[in-house]
Parts: sequence; structure tokens; C-alpha cells
Amino acid sequence: MTSNYNKKEPALDRRQFIKKSAITCGVALSAGAWGYLFYSKEPVRKTKSKVYTFKDFRVPVSNVYAKMTVASGTDMGKMLRASVEKLGGITKFIHPGDKVLIKPNVGWDRQPEQAANTNPELVSAVVKLCREAKASEILVTDVSVNDSYRCFARSGIENAVLQSGGKILFTSESDFVHTDMKGELLKIWPVSKFYHEADKVINVPIVKNHSLSKCTLAMKNWYGVLGGPRNQLHQDINTSIVDLAQAVRPTLTIMDATRVLKKNGPTGGNLSDVSIENTIIAGLDEVAIDSYSLQFLDLKKEDVPYIKLAEKRGLGTSDWRSINTKKIKV
Repeated sequence: MTSNYNKKEPALDRRQFIKKSAITCGVALSAGAWGYLFYSKEPVRKTKSKVYTFKDFRVPVSNVYAKMTVASGTDMGKMLRASVEKLGGITKFIHPGDKVLIKPNVGWDRQPEQAANTNPELVSAVVKLCREAKASEILVTDVSVNDSYRCFARSGIENAVLQSGGKILFTSESDFVHTDMKGELLKIWPVSKFYHEADKVINVPIVKNHSLSKCTLAMKNWYGVLGGPRNQLHQDINTSIVDLAQAVRPTLTIMDATRVLKKNGPTGGNLSDVSIENTIIAGLDEVAIDSYSLQFLDLKKEDVPYIKLAEKRGLGTSDWRSINTKKIKV
């Protein structure tokens, strides 16, 4: 049987070959001419995506209440409740129907005892307190450095959140949106869209050593809102930390100083580097909270350049003694 694929083109004589070649060259020259006329050095324009800005998540609170609280004890729920009550009570910050986003530090594939991530018991206590305030949704998220599923699982935070009635939001590549950070170093940057969908944001960082910035505290915890090449920001880490703190103004900050990673941060790994301090610091001024927290790492504010930079930008005071601070023992 003869196949259609076995057919051969008839041979061309010299005259036919010259004629066909001339036609082919003419078409090619025409295409080249039109390509030259319409050539542009401008790249192909893409549809412009929306650029977001952060809302201010803070709420006004009377000066009658403390601006910072320091609670010590071993019962996390009681420590947190006593701290927030001195600040005015959770209902001053979270209102019925609010969509609340909680931002702990869940950057590393480490167990709770290693103090590389926020204590899961504290995250659980924050979720429960927001439930009492009748928040419509209580969401917990972070942009982890290690695999996020392992980080949330091994840190104990995933289980703690689910058991206390919250929900974990894992951030995929499609969950970042262009956001104008309005900073000196940070301009337009990919940010987790979950922050633009929330009514209130609670920062729940941990006190720990950092090999480059000397410490990871409240302001540094905002690295976890970013996508993109975050390691590039380490070239001027102090400015980038302050840019982040200026962009994200949380409703409330609750610092975990229950287990403090004193050396080999931010990842840790060795239990001998961890100090048990059984303390939480809560408040409205992240500069003051960070300044107070330095003592757990045997640092002074003069040792940490971003503290003074943040103060100069008007983000808070490094003199925590100058604000209304209440110490509580539970």
C-alpha cells in the first residue's frame, strides 16, 4: 500500500528554481523591512498589577492604660490575660467580627525547646483571647525560611493553632502582591496578601540572637511578611528593619521571652544556647519593647543600630522607662 508520507515533490528545473528562490527572498526582505519599521527597544508591556499599601492596624487607646507590660510566670494563658488587661483589655484591640492575622516567628524547622520559633503555647493563648473577643476569623501566618509545612509542624504551632480554634495560612508564590513599603531602602516589594485582607494584626515575635543584626525581636519579625530575595536586604539590614517597622504598624505586639535563644541565632539547634526566662512583654510601642528585650541577650540599645534609627523616624522610644510600664508576676 502506498502511503501519503512516501510522496515525492517533482524535481525543479533551473528556471523554476531561480523563480521560486526570488519569491522566497522577496518575502523575507519584506518581513525584515516591516520588522525594522516597527522595532522598539521598549520591552513588551505587561498589564500593570495593582500596587498595595499597608493600612495602619493600630487602634486608639486611652493614656489611662499601660503602654507596655512585663509579665513573668509559668502559666502562659494567665500571663497573657494579665498583660493585655493592663493595656486596656482585648476588646480595646479586637472587635466582634474582626478578621485577625497573627504573625509569630515560624521561620525555622526547629522544635519548641530550641527557641528558634515563637512558643506555641503563647500563640495558642493569643488565638484563644481573640476568640473571646468574638473575632470572625483568627488566622496565623509566616513566610518561613525553611519549608513552611515542616516549620509549622515541628515548631508545634500548627497543632496549637488548630486546637485553639485558629487557622494556618501557608503562603504560596501566588499569594504575594506588589506593595509600596515607602521606605528608604524598601520600595515596591512582594508582600503576603493576607496582610491586606486583615482588619487587625498582632505581632508575636521571640527574643533571640541573630548573627547579623545581633538580635531578632519585634521589628525584625516583619521580615516574615516579605517574599522575593529577602537576603538582599541583609546588605543594609538596619535600614531594612526600620523600613519594615515603619510599613507595618500592628494592633498589638506580644513578645515571647519564655525561652530565649542567646547564641547561634537565628536558627539555633543546641539546647545549651537557650535560657529559660518565663517572661512575655506586651505593648503598643515596638521600639520600647525591643529596647526592653535587649537585656535578655546581654545587649544595650547602643549595640543595635536599628533601635536608634527607628526612634529617629518617630516609630517609638528606646527609653522604655519613660512610658507607662507595668510589671506583673503571675
